[in-house]
Amino acid sequence: MPTSPQDTEPRGRLVVLDGPEGSGKSTQVARLEAHLQRAGRSVAVFRDPGGTPAGERIRALLLDPGMGPVDPLTEILLFLASRAQLLAEKVRPALARGERVLLDRFHYSTVAYQVHGLGEGKLPPATLELIRGVNGGLEPDRVVLLDVPPEVGMARLAGARDRIERRDLAFHTRVRRGFLAQAEADPGRIRVVDATAPAREVFRRILAEVGDVL
Repeated sequence: MPTSPQDTEPRGRLVVLDGPEGSGKSTQVARLEAHLQRAGRSVAVFRDPGGTPAGERIRALLLDPGMGPVDPLTEILLFLASRAQLLAEKVRPALARGERVLLDRFHYSTVAYQVHGLGEGKLPPATLELIRGVNGGLEPDRVVLLDVPPEVGMARLAGARDRIERRDLAFHTRVRRGFLAQAEADPGRIRVVDATAPAREVFRRILAEVGDVL
């Protein structure tokens, strides 16, 4: 059977770290990046939303406490616009070069925050298909969900809180349930790590979950 050009192109690895507020994602992404660089791996790191000039402007808008109330579907579409640009401009080219790509959040956050957290009973029936459709079939090789109870995670936050961090505990409780529901539905891809453990132990567990793909 003839092979297509895509079959012969190098394909990197895509690993996502995701989770509720205060789970330590960004810290652990930085640790994982340094670990891979020390091992001589070519690695690219991006955050979602953001990661491109257009995406960073959308991110600033989404997190601005002064933006005021936003319809859940409007909020989702803004996240998807940033993600579409990130995938086209950064992620897909890096994977085509054979790099290890680390993402700080992905569509799992949109489902947890905007669908479970905000939109239950308020969104069109095809919303989940829309969220996944923006990926164009791209799936992570592994997702590490850093799980933390909302009261613990929120207590860890320092400094001024952004628009989403300011939402009430009930919202963040629904977000956590949304993450765990996705992990339960896809246990082969999504691995749950207890993020209440000390940061060094959390990183050890992350390495154990991603070693086979990285």
